[in-house]
Amino acid sequence: MSPHGEAPGAAHGAADAFDPGAAAGRATDAILRDTLHGTARGVVVDSPPGAGKSTLVVRAALELAAAGRPLMVVAQTNAQVDDLVQRLAEKEPGLPVGRLHSSDADPYDKALDDLPQVRKSAKAADLAGLPVVISTAAKWAHVSVDEPWRHAIVDEAYQMRSDALLAVAGLFERALFVGDPGQLDPFAIVGSEQWAGLSYDPSASAVSTLLAHNPDLPQHRLPVSWRLPATAAPLVSHAFYPFTPFRSGTGHGDRSLAFAVPSDGSGPDRVIDEAAASGWGLLELPARHTPRTDPEAVRAVAAVVRRLLDRGGATTSERAPEAAPLTADRIAVGTAHRDQAAAVRAALAALGVTEVVVDTANRLQGREYDVTVVLHPLSGRPDATAFHLETGRLCVLASRHRHACIVICRAGVSDLLDDHPSTEPVQLGVTVKFPDGWEANHAVLAHLAEHRVPWQP
Repeated sequence: MSPHGEAPGAAHGAADAFDPGAAAGRATDAILRDTLHGTARGVVVDSPPGAGKSTLVVRAALELAAAGRPLMVVAQTNAQVDDLVQRLAEKEPGLPVGRLHSSDADPYDKALDDLPQVRKSAKAADLAGLPVVISTAAKWAHVSVDEPWRHAIVDEAYQMRSDALLAVAGLFERALFVGDPGQLDPFAIVGSEQWAGLSYDPSASAVSTLLAHNPDLPQHRLPVSWRLPATAAPLVSHAFYPFTPFRSGTGHGDRSLAFAVPSDGSGPDRVIDEAAASGWGLLELPARHTPRTDPEAVRAVAAVVRRLLDRGGATTSERAPEAAPLTADRIAVGTAHRDQAAAVRAALAALGVTEVVVDTANRLQGREYDVTVVLHPLSGRPDATAFHLETGRLCVLASRHRHACIVICRAGVSDLLDDHPSTEPVQLGVTVKFPDGWEANHAVLAHLAEHRVPWQP
């Protein structure tokens, strides 16, 4: 069975030899075999968006616990920790789980208080002897133990800086590292140029540093995205994962997005209909250099969201063959900057919309929605900076949806890219990231051009 319960191969017709459930099952079995029975000190798993990273982490944790091997789990944020604790509790209600938290006033999701098998403490000693203990990398860095754990699982390992891994490496003997190499790089608030190219660059991802020092570690990849529809997986795979391609777990007829209210002929309605039919839509505004919080683009984003709700959208999928309403909590808006997100929230509030999630790519990472509306990072800009060209930022924005993604952008971005080729200095010893943001942006824009709806507000 797949992570979502459909029978292997059910998502594709008989003419398609690819069996997503079987492919995912083979990959998971190989990963668990190396984790439980291998001799290497680490196992690395690359995962595309929506491939079931959390499902894999939970299953590996349960199998290690069942084998009598206590383990620590390292996540990058408190939200990720709480989510993993809840998933473990749902999957195995009888398993005692430790939630190691900070001493802050509100250190964890209060929903954990309703789970009797979850023991919570700010002190690792209080959780000693439990089969599974979960916390953030930042909290684990302050823990010292007499005897290290035999096993650890590091979730979102590509978003963990190598200095954070170094701070916790003495706590375990062997580890499973799971993450998405196409997402945003680890965040650092100080410049790190002086360490570029060195084997101990503290700002590099934990996985890249780990593999630089241990190139022979077993490496696996999850081959199926259960989130991205068949309309999106080929583009995201080609643009952001050219060396580790993946497929969608569903076929072209397995999901649908339809609206009860017909189009009024406006730009927002036309791009909504295009996205419902093809999975992608580009609402293109006239070319213009604008402030970062481009008022016209912000209003266009808000108008699209308002019409998505007003038109009575409904979705069907392999999870729910019966039509389900497209509600505000199943729509998200993605931006590059926090001030853009704030402007969109204000514009939506003025239209009476308050429950749609509006956030930056950094905060949307790891989350999933039925429909996403994206303000393109390069829309209206006079230049193409490294921040706006970062491959992971565009990858996150383009890979949150289960049904459709609508991009709002001013015309002229392709010319902007050609006018601003990469000028980043070449640094010896630094692995060249491929594809770079310049190439990924061109690939995405070329595809979006086929679903372009020009609009003069």
